[in-house]
Amino acid sequence: MHADSCQLSTAPIIPSTPVFAPGEGAEAQFLGIVRGEEEGRPLTGIDYTAYRPMADNLLAALIEQGARTHGPHRVFIQHRLGFVANEEPSIIIRVRTKHSAEAFDICRWYLKEIKTSVPIWKRPVWAKPSPPPAA
Repeated sequence: MHADSCQLSTAPIIPSTPVFAPGEGAEAQFLGIVRGEEEGRPLTGIDYTAYRPMADNLLAALIEQGARTHGPHRVFIQHRLGFVANEEPSIIIRVRTKHSAEAFDICRWYLKEIKTSVPIWKRPVWAKPSPPPAA
């Protein structure tokens, strides 16, 4: 995490802990994992799509707004696109600040803004029902 960045990518999310910069004392990380069920129904994963030009612009604008609104911090955001199997990460948000409380608050703010304003859509891929056992 050398600079603020965001990416929409089909690449897997690999959580890591990069080196802290001078003055940083806290990191809050949100890792969203695809659950094995939704609405009580089993699924094999979620297919994520996005309107890329708008989504990329809005993510960049969120980082700029975050800096203006929340003061000095670093952020890294990666959201998967395409099929993401259950139990795999679909989003990671990592926020670095001086203090822990602000890191948590800023991380929560980015998650809320991404979910409510960035055109990323999810389509559940339902598991096929198991055939009845042979008699």
